[in-house]
Amino acid sequence: MTHLIIDASVAIKWVVPEPETRQALALRRHRLFAPDLLVAECANVLWKKVRRSELTPKEAEMAARLLEHTDVELAPMRQLLEAATTLALVLDHPAYDCIYLALAERLSCDFVTADQRLQAKTLPTGYKSKVIALAAAEQ
Repeated sequence: MTHLIIDASVAIKWVVPEPETRQALALRRHRLFAPDLLVAECANVLWKKVRRSELTPKEAEMAARLLEHTDVELAPMRQLLEAATTLALVLDHPAYDCIYLALAERLSCDFVTADQRLQAKTLPTGYKSKVIALAAAEQ
């Protein structure tokens, strides 16, 4: 069983049909980790989908309920703050995303995302983990 970090762009596909939902669901056979930031990010995505009329409020609430019971091991963000800040500065990329990268480095596992902007980033030399596009993740 592979250990992977996932972000909200992957988790949300488990409860809302989107492109690459099949690939996201296939990842659930692995041991999955995320910073506890995942909870707030998923709630925010569901809120946005209601605002854009992509989901009804009831659908968003059901999706949130389902996500509450997923088998993702959540790690506290506090101990990732310095590493995430350093990565944000080096990559010139938002620190929110770098929290996931910092956790991947701490746990020495790869990070899977559907976020194309983040996929395009090149990690610093010597970084133990890699960013994997959801579409290219091993199934």
